[in-house]
Amino acid sequence: MLNTILNHRSIRKYKDIPVSEEILSKILNAGMRAATTGNMQVYSIIVTKDTEMKKKLWEFHFKQNMILEAPLVLTFFADFNRFNKWCKARNAEPGYNNFLSFVTAAIDALLAAQNVCIAAESFGLGTCYLGTTTYQAAKLIDFFKCPKDVVPITTLVIGYPNENPELTDRLPAKGVIHNEMYNDYSIDDINSIYSEKESLASTKELIEINQLENLAQIFTNKRYPKKDNEFFSEELLKVLKNQGYL
Repeated sequence: MLNTILNHRSIRKYKDIPVSEEILSKILNAGMRAATTGNMQVYSIIVTKDTEMKKKLWEFHFKQNMILEAPLVLTFFADFNRFNKWCKARNAEPGYNNFLSFVTAAIDALLAAQNVCIAAESFGLGTCYLGTTTYQAAKLIDFFKCPKDVVPITTLVIGYPNENPELTDRLPAKGVIHNEMYNDYSIDDINSIYSEKESLASTKELIEINQLENLAQIFTNKRYPKKDNEFFSEELLKVLKNQGYL
């Protein structure tokens, strides 16, 4: 299992081979065995296999073709709807229509998603997370006919890989791991932590293609610019309000 984790790759091209119901059942069960706040399991998973349904999801997810190619698309939701109804049916008044509860449910959903990801890869399947899920939360809520207290958090495409990309780089441990307390970074620390990432041939190629000065500017100017972050933040806040969490 450790080998599976250490060799994780995001797969964006898939073979036209279905995933058996037996394997699907096992990876979903792995998701349901994930750690969860208070054993509440305040999340839901929608499995999409239908070709026409995937075509509609393809539109929402910025037309990323891996959605059409992969046999499985799993959408993970923060979901207090089920738990709230259970409480009310047992004469217990729930107090979960707040931001903290949304965060709790979002964490539950992500823990389940990561278990599913690891389990799928242990069967030789490829996976890729779609960050577009929260960008398009309102549309996905309408599409999936979600009630109040249900918010999409992330999506996994799963299938047999039709590519074998190199492992992507990661920061050294000293850039991520802190001992006993948080140790803030000096400029020398930052230079050391990011030196390997910045010296990669792929990084230099990206900088040249984008005609920018450095990798940081690719993130701030191209991949995740301020205007996009602010726009999608406002949209997600509207979703949380409409779904009863704010």
